[in-house]
Amino acid sequence: ASSAWSSCLNTSTSDALAATPLPTALTTELRRLFNGRDLLTAAGDCWTYGYDNSRRHALPQAVCFATNADQIGALVRLCRHHRVPLITRGRGTGTTGATVPLRGVIVLSMERMRSQLTIDPDNRLARVSPGYTNQELQLAAAEHRFFWPPDPTSAAVCTVGGNLAYNSAGPRAVKYGTPRENTLGLSAITGAAEKLRTGVNTTKGVVGYDLTRLLIGSEGTLAIITGATLKLTPLAESKRTLQAIYRDIHGAAEAVSRIMAQPVTPCALEFMDGTAIGMVREYSDLGLPDDAGALLMIEVDGPAAGIEASAKQIVAAARGKGCVQIDTARTDKEVDRLWRTRKALSPALRNVAPKKINEDVVVPVSEIPALIGGLKALSDEYQVTIVNFGHAGNGNIHVNLLVDPDDPLQMAQAAPCLDAVFNLVLSLGGSLSGEHGIGWVKREFVGRELDSTSLRLMAAIKRQFDPDNILNPGVGLPDS
Repeated sequence: ASSAWSSCLNTSTSDALAATPLPTALTTELRRLFNGRDLLTAAGDCWTYGYDNSRRHALPQAVCFATNADQIGALVRLCRHHRVPLITRGRGTGTTGATVPLRGVIVLSMERMRSQLTIDPDNRLARVSPGYTNQELQLAAAEHRFFWPPDPTSAAVCTVGGNLAYNSAGPRAVKYGTPRENTLGLSAITGAAEKLRTGVNTTKGVVGYDLTRLLIGSEGTLAIITGATLKLTPLAESKRTLQAIYRDIHGAAEAVSRIMAQPVTPCALEFMDGTAIGMVREYSDLGLPDDAGALLMIEVDGPAAGIEASAKQIVAAARGKGCVQIDTARTDKEVDRLWRTRKALSPALRNVAPKKINEDVVVPVSEIPALIGGLKALSDEYQVTIVNFGHAGNGNIHVNLLVDPDDPLQMAQAAPCLDAVFNLVLSLGGSLSGEHGIGWVKREFVGRELDSTSLRLMAAIKRQFDPDNILNPGVGLPDS
């Protein structure tokens, strides 16, 4: 049985895995390790845990719900002994297929790892188990007038462990950084079933290599995160929300560069192009002017005594060629009204293209005008509708190709178009992913961004942490 499973580790599809039942000895040991409610083996029960938000799916042979680190260590030892792949997941909100068991057999769900959520206001940190949601952490921190900067749009359901595994950020990253900048230390179980503690409890510490930042964003391929010490930030006294409307995308993109070049850093700087605005118009009347070709949603926070001056400085930078109007919200009702356009976009996109291709590329802020112009040219060349929006303050643009993957004619155009999008991004000094990760979706493109030396070193790191290649095999890097 062990040799049969060993051969499956390099299989590119899930069909061979699904056809081979779990070894009887392994099933017996799993039942000893996990009680009835913490182990699923029936196909109908396991089905739900074979997908994520990438819409890919593969049926796991078993799903385990861990509640403590010792249990996870024992599970990893079992998987090593039987040479069985182990896929770790939170709530499945990722978009790259990283938690889909395409080469996996056992799925380890971390949603019941909820033993600790402690806020230490004196040291401005939180100690958190990976199963808590981002929103639960934020609410606990807010009681002490703090917050954790990462704020992905799925905060209500995504787990802290998932945020760390993907280095998921969100709008606030433009000012406050990603999980890598806001995590002090981790506890984890490696692929060799060894317990590992990384980092420090202080904001300074230079002993040894930075394994904390290495594990964050590694998509479950090096170790399973069992706990985290997070750096908290005090809540700002005041905030202002602005909406700037432009005649075209170039005016908006140039405004982003101006805003990011002046001293007041916004805590959110979101972008929507004209195609996105037109799509929203078809589903709701948001009162935007007829000549709105692009818009920026801007938020600035800080001390109450200086918030008006900061907002005025942002407004001055936002004005310029192509600016139609700038609105400032002062009440919660006005804030909701200004954000309504951005919040209406995702439902509109789901209605128009429920299986759209969504890429989260990132370029230097100064290259945003070139990126947007290049994407418009590619849309015209390949006759593929492209909708662009995202976190413009750090150059992280969500590029949406509105095609139906089930339509071979559309995909015949989409494939070379997407290929050209990635080439464009890299030519501008950008990266293939800003926050969604690589997973299965982009793994074959990674070699375009990373040189052979980097890929070789990363493969060696993977072997050091996971010598039998049982943790998320195939995810993140192309096969060597």
